[in-house]
Amino acid sequence: MIKKLQEIFPSLILKSNTHQNDKYLWYITPDSEVIGIEKDELTTQAEDLLATFLTPYHIQLPIPTDKEQYWTNLIHTNEMNTNQKSNSPYRFIYFSYAENKLDPRAFHEAINEIFTMPMPILWETDHSGIIVEEQSVLTDEATSFEQIIDILMSDLYVKINFFIGPFLHQLNDAKSYYRALIENADKSFAHSEKKVITYVEAIPYLIIEKIGFDFRAMISEMILKEVADDHELLHTIETFIDCNLNVSVTAKELFMHRNSLQYRIDKFIEKTGIDIRNFNHAMTVYLAILSKNDLD
Repeated sequence: MIKKLQEIFPSLILKSNTHQNDKYLWYITPDSEVIGIEKDELTTQAEDLLATFLTPYHIQLPIPTDKEQYWTNLIHTNEMNTNQKSNSPYRFIYFSYAENKLDPRAFHEAINEIFTMPMPILWETDHSGIIVEEQSVLTDEATSFEQIIDILMSDLYVKINFFIGPFLHQLNDAKSYYRALIENADKSFAHSEKKVITYVEAIPYLIIEKIGFDFRAMISEMILKEVADDHELLHTIETFIDCNLNVSVTAKELFMHRNSLQYRIDKFIEKTGIDIRNFNHAMTVYLAILSKNDLD
């Protein structure tokens, strides 16, 4: 393949042959070789054509392993029998961290030191991407991404976010699953400061995204009433709901005395007439607060 491409693009080189990276666009071949072609030699049409059978490669990213290349091909080219099933359930975990704060190779190494088996990482940018978790490589103990992210942030000194997708079985769902997970992760983190969000926790955020501006404003006004502008109180109530309506856990989370927290809960109930200790009422209030936050 490389020889044939060199006939069309004489500037083609292997990555190991040069240090003049800025002059080239880089691609990964199906044989996991990294090649570069001078930008001046490529038209937009040529770039689109190359992207159909080569994977664009950012020079600062780790060279993909065979497993990572397999998943990349599966997601971007659908190279498989559409009836084929995975040998084991798999899920995607979206990750992101601040741009220019961490070498992707250091992140790649840290992830694979935490898990007992190599975890494929599919990079979207040099600071975000997808970790592929196959259930067969895990122990019986459930993966705690809250603990993992604490370890990573402690070792790498950078804030990291995880969005945890569901386990799937069908490989032919991987492409749509991949795109949907990235889109939903971006929307969810726009509504939450949590470091780790599961797809279940994300549903209220995604519902709010689907609701029109006028309806969000109406929900906020009808439910929150005169406390709509009391940001401190609303933050307390939102945290109370996030903590499963548990006063002790909420007080600890907010570094607040239980009596002070109970006073705020009672104040909200008195001002709105809504008893947020009731789950159904709490869910309505939660959507109203998310609507208000989105409007702000």
